Amino acid sequence: MLHAVIMAGGSGTRFWPASRAATPKQLLQLVGDATMIRQTVDRLEGLVTPEQTLIVTNERLVDTIQKQLPELPPTSIVGEPCKRDTAPCIGLAALLVSRDDPDATMAVMPADHVISPTAKFQAAIMQAADMVDRAPGQIVTFGIKPTYPAEIFGYIQRGEPFESSSAPAYKVKQFREKPNAATAAEYLDSGDYYWNSGIFIWKAKTILEALAKRQAKMLGHLEKIVTDWGTEKQAETLTTEFTAIEGISIDYAVMEHATDVAVIEAPYNWDDLGGWQSLARLQGTDDDGNTIVGKHLGFNTTGTIVRSDDEHLVVTLGLKDCIVVHTNNATLVANKNDEESIRKVVKELEGRGWAEYL
Repeated sequence: MLHAVIMAGGSGTRFWPASRAATPKQLLQLVGDATMIRQTVDRLEGLVTPEQTLIVTNERLVDTIQKQLPELPPTSIVGEPCKRDTAPCIGLAALLVSRDDPDATMAVMPADHVISPTAKFQAAIMQAADMVDRAPGQIVTFGIKPTYPAEIFGYIQRGEPFESSSAPAYKVKQFREKPNAATAAEYLDSGDYYWNSGIFIWKAKTILEALAKRQAKMLGHLEKIVTDWGTEKQAETLTTEFTAIEGISIDYAVMEHATDVAVIEAPYNWDDLGGWQSLARLQGTDDDGNTIVGKHLGFNTTGTIVRSDDEHLVVTLGLKDCIVVHTNNATLVANKNDEESIRKVVKELEGRGWAEYL
């Protein structure tokens, strides 16, 4: 049976000041008519039931997510007591879905991707699930055909092709970390590399076997958590054992060691909504190269992203290649090329103890 696991614990610091600790980007309406996590769940309608959907997030976000997704039973939303990266998140989810469905197939994905059209996405998920059913030890991921030499994504190098009547599929030769500009250009020119979408399909037992081999100590903590799951000791054991885990990503814990991995060339449109410049890619620009969300009056303003709301007017004079984001208690004005430095702003706010802006 197919189960969807949605990772929704990120902080989305590059979308500050709209993204805050209590409402990170996956809980915001940034693109489209719904929040990112709402769009992610809606995209799965017809593939999995609410009972076959598991969201793993930070414990402080559980109530907000439940309000945004009222159709999900409370047991479908798991709150981590602390951040420990993606491998513990996925391992816990695999153990939980395996309790009632030992042969479970997992579709693991982040909560903040922009994907369309839904029909092509669902077809690709079913293609991957079929590949996993026919070769249960296999891991399947999705590669995005690059359109420019991006330095912000990891890459997948494809190998030999699989016979396929659906989207093209290949054996994965190797995973590559985020490259520098020159290497990214080489990847693009070769035609053998995809952007790594971070979406995976596998049998729950496959990922648990991999963690047992590579991360036995971590898996031991997770197994203790699941032993007490649903009992009066659940909260205490979750906090004690999860906090004791050393955080590590699924890429380092499993994927870089895996040998039986396939990549499907994604037949759908995809964006990971990494920062404010994503809005320009997804929502387009006006004749002056500006992307405007909210009420704005601009003079001699070009290449600029402005986000506010219809109740607050933002006026810009002589701006070029900037980001302007207004919220009720904080406003960001930044050079577009300095977007990565927004992370430094958040760290500085933390250091100063200005929690009301985090």
